Amino acid sequence: MKEYYENKVAVITGGASGIGLALCEMLLSFDAKAVVLADVNADKLKTESARLEVAYPGKVLGVLTDVTKKESIDALIRQAAAFGSGRIDFLFNNAGAALMKPFDQTTEADWKFAFEVNFFSALHGIRAVLPIMRVQGGGHIANTASGIAFCPMPIQSMYSATKAALNGLTLSLRSELWDDNIRLSTVIPGTVATPMWGEAGSAPSSAITPEESARGILKGISENERIVLVTDEDRQGATNCFRPDGCSQWDEYFLGVARKRKSGQTGALY
Repeated sequence: MKEYYENKVAVITGGASGIGLALCEMLLSFDAKAVVLADVNADKLKTESARLEVAYPGKVLGVLTDVTKKESIDALIRQAAAFGSGRIDFLFNNAGAALMKPFDQTTEADWKFAFEVNFFSALHGIRAVLPIMRVQGGGHIANTASGIAFCPMPIQSMYSATKAALNGLTLSLRSELWDDNIRLSTVIPGTVATPMWGEAGSAPSSAITPEESARGILKGISENERIVLVTDEDRQGATNCFRPDGCSQWDEYFLGVARKRKSGQTGALY
């Protein structure tokens, strides 16, 4: 796995915390040439970039980035390419938001933001990096979706819709760009104990660590997996949720989740 990332240039959005930060640290430990952390949180970005720069001098760049703005993503890719001596071998479109809210309480502004942060951020990143990857002869783009793309959860209609759309975009482009030697993979990182759980209560006891998720992600990307499914739980969901012979069981399951969440158990998974 290390050989796939050695002496390569990587860009990670949402790179100052959670899975993104774990990816940055692991890539640096695999002797990546340069790692660019992009994040909207200026304080965390400054702190983590400085810490990693001490451990890996000359290999780390932090770029303040608002992924909901195309111009900010374009600027990120320009700065990353300059830092990487013209190369970007990996783009991890990792930034996102969980967006738990009953459908009747959502607004047009909510839906616009949801797609900006969870879908269009990756779309803009792909468009910005493609010319660079084509010139250099290839690259790999990893888009972080969620198991919710295969198991759409109640009270999370925005999250379900945006992550399903991102998965569709990724897999369509995977075959379209294959002959350009540009690989795309959907990442399903598992239920991970990250700051994102602040939107939905505390993480469940079964949640894996960001480091465990990052290792599974990087292993799957190094093997060019179409869909990187880090946990068995998500693998089972992806395999079974849309099976026609399982409709009644899934209806029963999701109805139970909906009722629990409506009763105030907003983080309920079952």
